[in-house]
Amino acid sequence: MNAKQKLRFAQYLLPGIVFQSVLIGGAYATGREIVEYGARFGRTGLWSILAIFVGFSVTSILAFEYARVAQVYDYRGYVRELIGPLWPLFDVLYLVMAVVVIAVVGAASGSVFEEIIGAPYWLGVLLVIAMVGILNARGRPTIERFKTIGSVVLYVGYLIFAGVVLSKTWGNAIDTFKMGSGGLGDSTTVTTVLFVGILYVGYNLVGIPATMFTLDRQTSRRQTVVAGLICGILSTIPFVLTYVAIMGFYPDERVLGDPVPWLAMLRETTGDTVLWIYAFVILWTLIETATGHIHAVTDRISVNLEELDRVALTPTQAGMLSVGILLVSAVLSRLGLITLVAQGYSILAYGFLLLFALPLMTVGVARIMRSSGGGDAA
Repeated sequence: MNAKQKLRFAQYLLPGIVFQSVLIGGAYATGREIVEYGARFGRTGLWSILAIFVGFSVTSILAFEYARVAQVYDYRGYVRELIGPLWPLFDVLYLVMAVVVIAVVGAASGSVFEEIIGAPYWLGVLLVIAMVGILNARGRPTIERFKTIGSVVLYVGYLIFAGVVLSKTWGNAIDTFKMGSGGLGDSTTVTTVLFVGILYVGYNLVGIPATMFTLDRQTSRRQTVVAGLICGILSTIPFVLTYVAIMGFYPDERVLGDPVPWLAMLRETTGDTVLWIYAFVILWTLIETATGHIHAVTDRISVNLEELDRVALTPTQAGMLSVGILLVSAVLSRLGLITLVAQGYSILAYGFLLLFALPLMTVGVARIMRSSGGGDAA
């Protein structure tokens, strides 16, 4: 790539790549999240997918454009511009959510090591801790490269997994879509499912602050709009692939009730080779997610230190802080995936909708409308 192509890539594709790489571990990797926020409703879950695509796209467009207009690219400065004196509440909410998401990441990595590789649970957790600490110590260029490669790995992997599963269960999936919601969702209304999709978007708004550091290359409204739409698409495709795969087993509790539905589906339809590929892909994506969240935290601390005329975090300090956060999350991970996803995510989703989405849709839109239009920010 020449310099111009690299700039276009950074302006249009990189924000979406980083966003989906941050949310993948807490939103898609195990398949548990897709069950809770869509697949448990059978074909009615398609309405959740609609809400998720529209929610991710609109929120990303507005968030990217607000960053361009306000010229803020760290999440503390961004939120302080957006919600004023309430910004410390967002700080607390973000840190809690990051710890919960990383706990999900830790629990998933431990389960993968235990069930596929046959290694001790804690070895998987410690591997993620070590890799995230190293990446955060290496800084922005290394993180961007790791996430870009990871997106390719992710999409190739999930296409393989969905293809393998659906090659064996396509007829069942078609029957599920023909027959309706089935046993679990007969009394569920479309409004309820749409709201569940909004909640899914709500808790995944935690990924927006982790994307801030990529937005400083955007200079026009066209760039933020296109980048936001790409972000919405990239963030919805893995959900769709996993959802359709689960429909091939619906309403089998061996899959819908499993802490890691992807593992349950692959065990039913394939051999060890694909399971090992899944282990590789999921560990990579889990490391991406944890790295993105912690990078946002270390960035925020560095900005605060500089405002106080102190030296920003050194690479070693950033790495050590990363390991500390990861250790706390590792302890929390013992609560289990189902509890963390079903209860922790839903509760925190309301906080992000109130403290981020609502101000962005009101105060943010008002400021964008007052800005100079599609050109460079004033």
